[in-house]
Amino acid sequence: MADRSEEEQLDIVKRWWKENGTSLIAGAVLAAAGVFGWNAWQNYQEGQSEAASVRYQQLISIATAQELDEQQTASARELISELTDDYGKTLYADLARLLDARLAVQQDDIDGAKASLEQVADGSSRRYVQSLAWLRLARIEVASGNPDAALELLDEPISESLAAQQADVRGDAHAALGQTEQARSAWQDALALAQQQDQTLYGVQFKLDDLGAEEATQ
Repeated sequence: MADRSEEEQLDIVKRWWKENGTSLIAGAVLAAAGVFGWNAWQNYQEGQSEAASVRYQQLISIATAQELDEQQTASARELISELTDDYGKTLYADLARLLDARLAVQQDDIDGAKASLEQVADGSSRRYVQSLAWLRLARIEVASGNPDAALELLDEPISESLAAQQADVRGDAHAALGQTEQARSAWQDALALAQQQDQTLYGVQFKLDDLGAEEATQ
């Protein structure tokens, strides 16, 4: 893993983000609704500034597109700045920072992505959103050839609803360290947890199959 080129590392992060990013951000909203209760969540939404809600919807419509042109990127960045500057303690601001990290990855700015994710990990009071940041930071560390740093991040108190994703990334970190059995165990745990939580977890079975194929050729 450490020998991968910067371009290969970026491609790994981009591919993971494309497969998982939008659904996990949507999950942050659903998780918030579950924590507060539906009625409380509605009241929370109503209590927020109408302007913040409108800005966030505008941001979602732009930032979740697969490819952004220069003007769209500039518009998204402007909306992110407005949400984080004017509504910094709200869920809108936390989610805007997650989207900011996604934009940074799309622009090959891994340092910028890490900075946005670290803001959420260090500053958010919402465990699910904070957990998303830890997971994405861990994924970036694996792709950047720092699996030990990824394992440290995965020891953070990540939300139980993201346990399958946590085990998946843990398996990737162990695989990067050449720890085949630990990787296998983590990926098997990821599949079991995803089934228990009725979640879809892409790519894990392929990774387990690849382990078997590699052993068969040895």
